Amino acid sequence: MNIITSMEEARTFIEEHPFAFLYISKSNCSVCHALKPKVIDMLLAFPAVQFGEINADDVPEVAGAYSIFTAPVLLFFVDGKEVIREARFVQMEVLKNRMTKIYEMTKPN
Repeated sequence: MNIITSMEEARTFIEEHPFAFLYISKSNCSVCHALKPKVIDMLLAFPAVQFGEINADDVPEVAGAYSIFTAPVLLFFVDGKEVIREARFVQMEVLKNRMTKIYEMTKPN
């Protein structure tokens, strides 16, 4: 797990990893704290995906950079392009199915 503490780190993280998953949360967000372990568990099925977490309270610029109006926000990037965006109340099975389709089509052999 990568803790990202600046927008520069976020950009570098996305650029350096073909499969980059950003988890954007806030400190006093109960949904954020409850959802994070479920997301981490789900990502075990996708070994090439790198997980990075940004606390929007510590990096407020993240809201403007990624047009974020709530927390948590889950962003999945493939080769630097955002391909999945989920926010607040996430249906984990739906997210996993979407990720599986994209991952299977784009993962390296």
